Amino acid sequence: MTALAARMGEEALKQRLAMEKEQDSHHYRHVEDFLHPEHLPSAGRMIHRVLTAVGLRARGRRNARRIRVGHNRVHLGRLPEAFEGCTLLHLSDLHLDVGRPYVDALVDTVRGLACDACVLTGDYRFGIQGSCAPAIAALERLVPVLPQPVFAVLGNHDGIALVEGLEHLGVRVLMNERTTLQRGGAQLHIAGIDDAHYFRTHDIARARDGLPPEACAILLSHTPEPYRVAAAHGFDLMLSGHTHGGQICLPGGIPLLTDCPAPRGVARGAWRCGHMQGFTSVGCGCSIIDARFHCPPEVTVHVLHGAMT
Repeated sequence: MTALAARMGEEALKQRLAMEKEQDSHHYRHVEDFLHPEHLPSAGRMIHRVLTAVGLRARGRRNARRIRVGHNRVHLGRLPEAFEGCTLLHLSDLHLDVGRPYVDALVDTVRGLACDACVLTGDYRFGIQGSCAPAIAALERLVPVLPQPVFAVLGNHDGIALVEGLEHLGVRVLMNERTTLQRGGAQLHIAGIDDAHYFRTHDIARARDGLPPEACAILLSHTPEPYRVAAAHGFDLMLSGHTHGGQICLPGGIPLLTDCPAPRGVARGAWRCGHMQGFTSVGCGCSIIDARFHCPPEVTVHVLHGAMT
């Protein structure tokens, strides 16, 4: 743990470990932590019963396995010319241990997608307690078919044990830190923060530290919640997830719940805050229950371009 403390910050690691223990024991210090939807054991059972009663349970499960490939064009004024047309495959909210049929569908969706790199913005585990081993076993099937290199951050469903599991598979996990893509002598910086939703162990200043003001930098965050702080620290693009786009929505994709205190405008798809652009994935997996309505699961190919002329 000493090496991890040096990477993400000693106090952040202590806080995360303490809160993971709380999740495992269901003993929360704050009422708002207990009231997170994923912390209510009855939520999944209730939704399952309602969907079954109205004859929609099987359809919701089928919808959850019909994973689409979306595309998003991004124009970044500070993007080095060498990275013109660079493509990033973005997966979020994978929740891999929900079952083999879903993992099969996700592997089939991403296999053969030719991109320059891949980014994962957290939530590899379906539940919030218990062993991370089933999620890691699913990652062993998924990671080999992803474009390389792969960069990742953890989400609010993820135990710290997933850092070792991901990095054993060759994934670079960014814990309030950054790395660099090199191309033709130019650099594109990719930073990542720990979960800002439940664990609140993110440190954007630490992740940005040492970058020159003119550098082009992308921030990976599980949730879009700290978007204003990210923009104030000079990031050019923020990629996130967590909201699932609502997962179970009204016709027209209107979410019933996003489990995110940020404005609805940053809870799904492309958005902007000042000079910083952002994108919040609707996710490729499901939380609480494996069902989706009016919000298809998706992986996204981001295509990076320089400033519009």
